Amino acid sequence: MKLAGQLRPIVAALTVLAATACVARAEDANDYPTSARAEYVYGCMKANGESRQSIEQCSCSIDVVASIVPYERYVTAETALSMSQVRGNLGVQFRTSEQANTAVNDLRRAQAEAEVRCF
Repeated sequence: MKLAGQLRPIVAALTVLAATACVARAEDANDYPTSARAEYVYGCMKANGESRQSIEQCSCSIDVVASIVPYERYVTAETALSMSQVRGNLGVQFRTSEQANTAVNDLRRAQAEAEVRCF
């Protein structure tokens, strides 16, 4: 009886820690704001047709991308892609930046994985 009484607080603490870890993982997987997810799905649907099927596929796609690429890295890649289209020195800086190219490559790999899983 004495041992069971001593274990009770330990079991309770472990339960709280496990629940906290699950919540932290869920927050990590869902660190993309709704507006970013909506923009991605909107652009994806414009490229793949505006149908119910494309909503499902594009929603799946952003979920896969979000599970692979952290949101901060996603923003870096999207910014690099957008700014690389600018003419002149500013565009050249984004096109030749190793950090920007690495972020874009990470995003493209995640999108390729999403293509396999969702389309």
